[in-house]
Amino acid sequence: MKHLTRRDFINKLTIATGSGYTAMVALGMIPASPAKAMKLEGKVEGKHVIILGAGLAGLSAAYELDKLGYKSTIVEARSRPGGRIWTIRKGMRETELEGAEQICKFEEGQYFNAGATRIPHHHTSVINYCRELGVPLENFNNINEGAYYYCEGKGPLSNKRIRQRELHNDMRGYTTELLAKAIDQNALDMPLTNEDKEKFIEYLIAEGSLNPNKLYQGSSRRGYEVAPGAGNIPGKLASIPDLLTVIQSGWLEPHFYNIPEYTYEQQTTMLTPVGGMDQITKAFEKRVGKKIIYEAEVTEIRKTERGARIVYINKDKQAQELTGDFCICTIPLPVLSNIAADFSPNVQRAVDSVPYNNSCKIGLQFKRRFWEEDDNIYGGISRTNMDITQIVYPPSGYLSKKGILVGYYNYGRTAERTGNLSLADREKMALEQGSKIHPQYKQEFENSFSLAWQKIKYSQGAWATFTPETRQTHYKALLEPDGPIYFAGDHVSYLIAWMAGSFESAQQAVAGIHKRVKESATSMNAGK
Repeated sequence: MKHLTRRDFINKLTIATGSGYTAMVALGMIPASPAKAMKLEGKVEGKHVIILGAGLAGLSAAYELDKLGYKSTIVEARSRPGGRIWTIRKGMRETELEGAEQICKFEEGQYFNAGATRIPHHHTSVINYCRELGVPLENFNNINEGAYYYCEGKGPLSNKRIRQRELHNDMRGYTTELLAKAIDQNALDMPLTNEDKEKFIEYLIAEGSLNPNKLYQGSSRRGYEVAPGAGNIPGKLASIPDLLTVIQSGWLEPHFYNIPEYTYEQQTTMLTPVGGMDQITKAFEKRVGKKIIYEAEVTEIRKTERGARIVYINKDKQAQELTGDFCICTIPLPVLSNIAADFSPNVQRAVDSVPYNNSCKIGLQFKRRFWEEDDNIYGGISRTNMDITQIVYPPSGYLSKKGILVGYYNYGRTAERTGNLSLADREKMALEQGSKIHPQYKQEFENSFSLAWQKIKYSQGAWATFTPETRQTHYKALLEPDGPIYFAGDHVSYLIAWMAGSFESAQQAVAGIHKRVKESATSMNAGK
């Protein structure tokens, strides 16, 4: 058997979870970042903070600085706030790097979240802001046992869709059966009394739905071939495949790991804003929108004797300059790497060296919600080893006429291949592969909108990718201020690819600036 390195293992888990971070936290390889409330005291006058980027980190930094009396200015290259918090709606336009312009043709009221989609229930920094800003939340159904798995391969069960509950309960049954047999044969490398064995086996029988002989022979947990109903319809259980057939049909590949159900960041309950993720950015924009300079592309970041100097090109293609006492830089590292700056050498190395993951999404609008009407799927995610990787069903709008599926959401090399396709070929791939899971696709399809985050000009990637080694080198350089310049964004956290990482890193930057200003004021007063 090929030796599996730690790097290989993390890469396989990334396929299942979408982020190596979540897998490493779940395994205790790196610490989780706790969400903390923002509680700072003391008002400040006469200090100006320039914030680069109107994503969540920049917006929340300005919001918190405003509470403390600071003047702030946000410089944003896009014509909208939010950064990777981007909800696609009718009429929106986007031109990827070296790509054609795309105009969203969704029906009014239809949308899909191109970036962040869900909020873990324990990310209190996000939830606290939603509560404070009046953004209502609803359930995001991340786990749905009624959604499908589809494995393209050569085994007897391949190229057929199955409900997730079928595989989950079969594998739970077979693994508990094998463990019960091992206990019966005293094959565990630990001392167990007869009472210990009895308790353990009782648990395994209940957990795996084993029969009195400790064998898995299926149960109603995995669903029915004919569902029970009124009158003389007791229900008929489907036959179960043997374990070897399951293994040989590819169902134990990383694409079908049940990691999301167990991963700390994706455990139920997950939440999402009512009406789209951009409701959060809109709420911040109402508070700090007047501080934002839109369509302002930063070209220089400089330190001065009194603070920071920023040069940007405005929408009229004219160079403009801003000076401030401090700067909070939230620009994604691949973009920041191409901006002239006099960062210290270790910071510049970090900016130049941390790679970002590729990620692609496509929203598919359909005439009717056939996944609900025909397949009884309400929210959740179907998964496959095809390039589309997963289909994400809308967590709201149940029983309405039309709807939008996320037709693919992929990462890494798969997303690189997808992103290199033309817009038409991306749509074609989504429809052809998705039709193998939902034959209704082509008849019900109306239009699409796709994006490759690595080709979005002011993002150039979906999220930063750190290894345990680069956490010890490059990451540390971003945690401390580089003179008057502070860094924020999910890449300056252990919550990579989560909104909480942006919020909490921004809070740390604000706290660092405020502490520095207060200490300077105290020192000056003491010297008088």
